[in-house]
Amino acid sequence: MSSIIVSAEVIVTSPSRNFVTLKVVTDDGVVGWGDATLNGRELAVASYLRDHVAPLLVGKDAEQIEDTWQYLYKGVYWRRGPVTMAAIGAVDLALWDIKGKMLNRPVYQLLGGAVRTGILTYTHATGWDIPELLDSVDAKRELGFRAVRAQSGVPGLSTVYGVHKGEPEYEPAGRGARPIEEVWDTDAYLNHAPKVFNAVREHVGPELKLLHDAHHRLTPIEAARLGKDLEDARLFWLEDVTPAENQDALKYVREHTTTPLAIGEVFNSIWDCKDIIANQLIDYIRVCPMHSGGISHTKKIYSFAELYNVKGGPHGPSDVSPLSISASLNLALATPNFGAQEFMGYAKEVSDVFEHSYTFEDGYMHPGDLPGLGVEFNEEAAKAYPYTPAYLPVARTRDGAMTNW
Repeated sequence: MSSIIVSAEVIVTSPSRNFVTLKVVTDDGVVGWGDATLNGRELAVASYLRDHVAPLLVGKDAEQIEDTWQYLYKGVYWRRGPVTMAAIGAVDLALWDIKGKMLNRPVYQLLGGAVRTGILTYTHATGWDIPELLDSVDAKRELGFRAVRAQSGVPGLSTVYGVHKGEPEYEPAGRGARPIEEVWDTDAYLNHAPKVFNAVREHVGPELKLLHDAHHRLTPIEAARLGKDLEDARLFWLEDVTPAENQDALKYVREHTTTPLAIGEVFNSIWDCKDIIANQLIDYIRVCPMHSGGISHTKKIYSFAELYNVKGGPHGPSDVSPLSISASLNLALATPNFGAQEFMGYAKEVSDVFEHSYTFEDGYMHPGDLPGLGVEFNEEAAKAYPYTPAYLPVARTRDGAMTNW
């Protein structure tokens, strides 16, 4: 017996960060929730959903998840891109949430069941100088993390990606009508990074998994140099060494370093991932399920990656909601070729709005066993947090030219 969608509503709320949430309701009263947050462009996705997608959902069978995905992707001439795929991802998450609730099963059980007992999870350690960074790493280890992404300040720069001077935690987006502008110096960074990671590795010993994000700042030759210089630190992965648009650049990096590479958090489809996976230019694919069209499409990416010994390592920043984190965890639990889940964590206000069942213990997360995604959206609590403009920073080199943030 089919379950017909009777309404689809878009809710924008801002408990410490702006989040775009899709509410899908069926004729038998089942509610499914999806995330559609695109940091700094939230209202673009909200409009795409509200004005173009939601009206198309009413009257459709909520159980036909794959057909709905194909309808929203192939049925629109303008395919792919972050706005379109985030909107499709939100619908897909909401329909999987409904399916799980209808069958009284968590989503991972509908994807073939668990292939592991927990999901290795890493968080962020930040410090403006090396002593501060070591303290931050120690604090994350005390919380139980077995994998830590380390980011530090750079001598001579007043702002650096991944760390705020004088603050123990890092939150990239800033409130306001315009983004802040950072100044970047690649030479200073490349000279300092090996010192940082040699110190961290000496401090923590061989067991802790260390990660680092270059955040698209480097040319191929610079990326190759960094990867080679960090080999003694034995990173779990080095992330986003070059802008993802030029995937051929990774061939050069790959030839010159054995440091594992991770890329893909700005990718939106399997077509973005295809060549670097098939050519084995990376070790971890970083797509976030919501940004890459939902659970349905990301599962296909992971299955393709399995053929080439590439593992999942999805983006898990604070600018996707707990709905995306839970979707990622449900998919990870049922995916054989999975590496690690990023988890920045959230301000308390976020948990007031998004009531979740996922847990963290001894370095591993689990999505929980509630039906569906295991996250419920508190509409009353959300009303206390209206949307306010917020942007990620932009970056310029010392001569004032724009560069990649």
